[in-house]
Amino acid sequence: MNLWDDSFHSIKEGWKTIEMRLNDEKRSMIKVDDIIEFTNTSNQEKLSCKVINIYKYSDFSELYENHDKQSIGYRENEKADPDDMLLYYTKEQIEKYGVVGIELTKLNKSTD
Repeated sequence: MNLWDDSFHSIKEGWKTIEMRLNDEKRSMIKVDDIIEFTNTSNQEKLSCKVINIYKYSDFSELYENHDKQSIGYRENEKADPDDMLLYYTKEQIEKYGVVGIELTKLNKSTD
């Protein structure tokens, strides 16, 4: 899966533990214990993570209500707002697929 630089580093540093996505056809096939290789879109750096839990919700508001803001990628001084996800997905996509929080643990150090 591709990640923007900031999300990639948040997972790499170990404080973002939940990757949020649409629960589309591809994501709905992910299972606990699967290995996901993330690629940083800015430099192609790779990071492997193991799926330790999967949380399914109807929308991002529900996901945000059930997880602390740091685990989903916000810094302590940032305001967590589910509408931020509208930068990536349309309301129609969210309504069609629902959303998923993929809880991760890092497996290795990243490589360039």
